[in-house]
Amino acid sequence: MRRIEAVLFASASPVPREDLARVVGQGASVDLLVEDLVADLEGRAFEIAQVAGGWMFRSRPSYAPAIRAAADVGNQLLDLSEFDVAVLAAIAYHQPITRDGLKDIFGKEISRDLIGRLHARDLIGTGPRSPQRGAPYTFVTTEHFLVAFGLGSLADLPEREQLDDAGFGIS
Repeated sequence: MRRIEAVLFASASPVPREDLARVVGQGASVDLLVEDLVADLEGRAFEIAQVAGGWMFRSRPSYAPAIRAAADVGNQLLDLSEFDVAVLAAIAYHQPITRDGLKDIFGKEISRDLIGRLHARDLIGTGPRSPQRGAPYTFVTTEHFLVAFGLGSLADLPEREQLDDAGFGIS
């Protein structure tokens, strides 16, 4: 368990089960050891989160205000507008999607600036293109998107109807 703790503590990105299995040996149950570690950390300021197909240390959300007040986390804050989140959600649910596809969803052109900001924050990346010459770029979400929103995979996204009911209108 402590080996897993050390690896997760040292890693800046989620560590997949296969990597943890190499650390503890194939005979050990990674899932049980992670469960024991989660229980061991109960009541602490940080936790183990299962995101993007692996596990990583995270500060508990209740400590976010204290961290923002005392630590230099400016470049880690997402600081996204409601529209930015709606565009991210549309990309996540419809990927790979083109700018024209996003225009069809929102009824207006999505600026290159917004796409650039989401790309610069590593929340989206370019997806597959049609083999035709001059085919438009497509956009997909990244592993960092999953980590930033605490998702294990895209299967953990809320139902589209829930987002539509909340006013995001991405269907």
